Amino acid sequence: MINQLTNEELENQIRYVSHEIRNHLSICDMYTQIIRKNLEKTGIKNESTENAIECIQKSVQIIGANLLELKSLNNTNTQILDFKKTIESSIELAKAFVFDKEIEFEVFIKNTALIEADENKFPACIVNILKNGIEAIDMRGKIEVLAEVKDNIGIIKISNNGKPIPKDKQDEIFTQGYTTKKTGCGLGLAICKKYFEAQNAQLKLVKSTKQQTMFEITVGINK
Repeated sequence: MINQLTNEELENQIRYVSHEIRNHLSICDMYTQIIRKNLEKTGIKNESTENAIECIQKSVQIIGANLLELKSLNNTNTQILDFKKTIESSIELAKAFVFDKEIEFEVFIKNTALIEADENKFPACIVNILKNGIEAIDMRGKIEVLAEVKDNIGIIKISNNGKPIPKDKQDEIFTQGYTTKKTGCGLGLAICKKYFEAQNAQLKLVKSTKQQTMFEITVGINK
């Protein structure tokens, strides 16, 4: 028989797990700083290594922000962000999921503007969509990111040429609990849609065919 935790026991367990995760995140952050300082001391300049360090630190920041979700479901904190830079940094983070696949990234960002969004949640959602696209591709394929600012709206179109979403399931993908992955929990797209809406942004599936699966994100421009 499985014992049910009381609310107090559950809260204490959440605090403990959060504390342990934060400790290890601090270690990751500390060592990235040590690596960067050592590189500066030796005069070694490596763009790839520097980019990797920035991606690790941004991931640490995103994970730390997500831990706050265990305490509150309404902790979206918006800042003024550069539309183009936010997309570019999100793409760099997502590339970590490519591993041994041969995936070409085709990125075209026509222009930029300022948007009001959460500096952790907005990129995290873009990364999640890109990650899904990477996982939909078996070994070789292409991820496309097309973005522009038009009529005071930031538009981001993310597509891949991997395995399509079944036609009879396309209306369910934003439902919490839906997943096509054997190890999935069905929270990714549902949470992304919720997070985007909390930031006055919208997420929708444009199409999913054998040739291309495309998602579109729209967000208002800060005037």
